[in-house]
Amino acid sequence: MKKLKLKSSARDNRRYILLEERDKQKIEKAILDYIGVLGFAQSAPMIIENNSKIILSCLREKIVDVRASLNFAKIKILKVSGTIAGLSR
Repeated sequence: MKKLKLKSSARDNRRYILLEERDKQKIEKAILDYIGVLGFAQSAPMIIENNSKIILSCLREKIVDVRASLNFAKIKILKVSGTIAGLSR
């Protein structure tokens, strides 16, 4: 079977945020409380577990809103990058 691929212009431009917080529900609640359900849907956040770290992925256009919501909830942001590999450097 052939796997369908998206063109590079059709893919989402995502940014990756390395977080100190380990509680997924606290992260999601912080985003929902600050930017609401519509903002949550527009930012399309995804939580990625990488060994002992939590990485939050969101759309590039909403990175400012997501960072503000995390700061408002006192969740420490360690690093922001355009690639997952960039977070380990």
